[in-house]
Amino acid sequence: MSTKKMPVVFVSHASPMLALEDNAGKIYSQWARNMDKSKAILVFSAHWETKDLPFGESENHNTLVYDFGGFPKTLYDIQYPAPGAENLKHDISQLLKNKYQIKETSRGLDHGVWVPFLHMWPNADIPLLQMTLPHTFSNKALFDLGEMLPPLREQGILICANGTLTHNLGELINRSSFSTEKWAENFDQWTKENLINHNIDALLNWEIEAPEAKQNHPTPEHFRPLLIALGAADPNDKITFPIEGFDFGNFSKRSVQFG
Repeated sequence: MSTKKMPVVFVSHASPMLALEDNAGKIYSQWARNMDKSKAILVFSAHWETKDLPFGESENHNTLVYDFGGFPKTLYDIQYPAPGAENLKHDISQLLKNKYQIKETSRGLDHGVWVPFLHMWPNADIPLLQMTLPHTFSNKALFDLGEMLPPLREQGILICANGTLTHNLGELINRSSFSTEKWAENFDQWTKENLINHNIDALLNWEIEAPEAKQNHPTPEHFRPLLIALGAADPNDKITFPIEGFDFGNFSKRSVQFG
């Protein structure tokens, strides 16, 4: 386990079917192998939104959330029994206590977490703690939340934000091919360029400034985890993109590592 400063990552969680696709999962596995093993992981997911800021379950993750429908039964049998992270819950509460009142729940990990983690950390041996993505928070408030978390990195904690850089499920309907369209390419490249240039203002105002923002994100929850990661990153962090490309034509697989 690492006692080095850990990076911050944005993971494109992909379709639930990724959990069953060993070949597609290899790039996630390689990415995780290139990182030091963290003492614990704090994760935010596009698939858990609330009006406040609760923790998910902090004991062993013996119950998963299968928050999807119409997929093979095999997916609903998957388990990811990672250890809980009770100590991490205490550390975060101390970091945030002057600004946020944090509640506790017993909610299990949703597929935005366990699907990519099955490939990244297949032994399920790293303690995990999930926090919600508050839908009542502005983009700036999510960034500010991230800015309070860097002390965790110094303790060997990986901060992980899971979403998808382009996410329009409606565009899958009646498609005859899975070629990537310009509106998705342009948004993906815009995000990449503004991350590289550390253009925080543009990224915080992405719904106005990004090309075809509404077409790429009819609802914003799959982009917004990136803003927490951006806040937790250091301006001097090296930014890399361990996974790139598109799935099903217009779903960006771009994942980001800060540091």
